[in-house]
Formats: sequence, structure tokens, C-alpha cells
Amino acid sequence: MKRTDLTILLLALVIAAIGIASIYSSVYHKEDQLAQVVYGRQILWVVLALIAFLAMSRFNYRILWDWTYFLYGLVIFLLSLVFILGIVRLGAQRWLRLGLFNIQPSELAKLFMVILIARYFSTKSTDDISPITRKFGIFRSLVFPLLLAAIPMGLIVEQPDLGSAVMIFLVLVAMLFISGVRLKYVVIFLSAILLCAPVLWSFLRDYQKQRLMVFINPNIDPLGAGYTVIQSKIAIGSGGLFGKGWFSGTQSQLNFLPESHTDFIFATFIEEWGFLGGILLLFLYYLLIRQGLAIAQRTDDYFGKLLAYGISLMLCFQIIVNLAMNMGLAPVVGLPLPLMSYGGSSVVVTFMALGILVNIEKSRNLF
Repeated sequence: MKRTDLTILLLALVIAAIGIASIYSSVYHKEDQLAQVVYGRQILWVVLALIAFLAMSRFNYRILWDWTYFLYGLVIFLLSLVFILGIVRLGAQRWLRLGLFNIQPSELAKLFMVILIARYFSTKSTDDISPITRKFGIFRSLVFPLLLAAIPMGLIVEQPDLGSAVMIFLVLVAMLFISGVRLKYVVIFLSAILLCAPVLWSFLRDYQKQRLMVFINPNIDPLGAGYTVIQSKIAIGSGGLFGKGWFSGTQSQLNFLPESHTDFIFATFIEEWGFLGGILLLFLYYLLIRQGLAIAQRTDDYFGKLLAYGISLMLCFQIIVNLAMNMGLAPVVGLPLPLMSYGGSSVVVTFMALGILVNIEKSRNLF
């Protein structure tokens, strides 16, 4: 392996190992037998994710260009299938059973939409080697890609999974800027979203509206919708500078903090390892994302460049939103922390995305 490839792999494995340790700690004292085996499942998922990483890092990423619209159709099919055969958990229907495993198509949708957006905006004219994005009118540069993204986003919101839909939206907006779409079109798009906010509000489910209201003031429902955010902030604050130590976090160990091994794994980690542990974790994420951005800057293939930027931004946005959610700085939208939170689909898709980054680095001198 090259130095960059090895760095990305080692960073991902270290963060995943920290996640497994935090998951183990969060379920250690729980009497539920099912809860006590989740860390073992996470280890299995990381092993499978490592295999996926090695596979994706070895085949030429340009194949994704030819398979883009097939992958788009596949994810639409899987997202639609969820409403027919999906497994319901905690009021959400997001998972499909595949043999011994459950998969979450919305996690695949995030990666596949990055591939689709990168392919769409890297199209070149037949007589010009440069991208023709700036020659696009408002329909080709804004309306059509928005329609492509709206279909999976709408299906994901209906599951309901607002967090994954928000990720697709954020990546789309960021890639509009990166790909050189005229700024006035982006301003028009964002202005339209703001103007439509009252209409979009009416489409949200009651519990989603309640979460947004709780974000403004968690104390309006401290024992209901605001409970998790309050407990998360207590866990983070009680960690202090050095933390309480492994297996010593009261909020997670005593079951005060719901979803302590999934969406709120960051609060669990900070309570045990404190501010310094949090700084170390953020530094590892920073190094990982910096590697992705550096690959994007080095590659000469515009499709590879946009794809590397899209993957890096997808990870960055998801980390920021999850951390803000844990600290009460963003609404709770049910978004896992990449490589840390319990969940097979999330960790496998993240390793797949990192494998694509590695392959872009390997192939960048060929295009």
C-alpha cells in the first residue's frame, strides 16, 4: 500500500476501534442479552467493511461512471422496497433483511447520490476538454439535478429518516458550488428553499416538528422530546477535562442516555474520556477528511475530483451534524457518527467510500 492508502485505512480502523470500545462500554451493564452482543456484531461489521474497503480500493473507480444510472435505479428500487418488506424499529421503517443481516438503503443512497452528482457535473462537451457546467442554463444546472435528488430524498423522508435526506441535500448544495454552477442559480435555489419553509413544515411528521421546537428550547418537553438532548448535554458536560474513565460514565451506564451506542455515541465517549479525548477524536476525523480533500486536489480527472470532494464533504457534514446534535446545537435527526456509531450499513458504506478515495489516488495519474 502507498502511504496515503495506509494512512486512510489506519485512521478509519482506529476510529472504528474507539467506536467498538465505546459501544461495549455503553451496553456493558445492561441486563438485556441482545444489548450485550451489539459490540460483537459491530466487530463483525467492521471486518466485513474492511473487505469492502479492500475491494473498492482495487477496482477502477471509472467503472462507477458507466454504472451510475444503474446504481441510481437500484437505490430507488431498494428505498421503495423498504415500504413493502421493510423492518419497523422505533416507529421507523428503514431496514431490509438480507439473510442474516439487515441493510439500510438510505446509507447506500447517500454514497450513490454523491456518485450521481459527481458524474452529472463532470460531463464534458465533445469539442472541449473542460466541464461545461458554466454553460448550463438554470434547468440543467439546478432543476434537473434537484429532481434527481428529490426522488430518493422524498422516499427517505417517508421512512422516516430526515437525517439522511438532509445529508443528500447538503452534499448537493456544496457540489453546486464546487462544480462551478453560476452563483446566482445557487442563490435562487437557496432563497426558494427559505421561501418554501412554511410549506415544507406542513409535510413534517408531528414528532419531527416537536424535535425542531425542542431544539429551540429543550426545556419545553424535558421528559419527552427534549429528554435525550438534555441527557446528552449532561453527559458531555460531566466528562470534564479528562473524563470519568472507561465503564464509568453514569449517563450511559445507568441508562439515562437513550441511544447511547448509536446516534449519541459521541456523548458516551466524551463522558468517559473528557474534553481531551474529544479533541483527539476530532483530530483523527480531521486527518481523515484532509486526506480525502488532498486526493481531490491532486487528481486530474474531473469526475474523480468531484467524487473525492463529494465523499469528503459527505463525511464532514455527517460528523458536524451528529456532533451538533449531541451538543444541542442542531435538531435531533437520527444521524449516526461515521465509523463510531453502532450500525452495519453505516460502517460498511463509509469504508466503501474510503476505498473509492484510495482508488482515485491510485488512478489519478492515468487520466
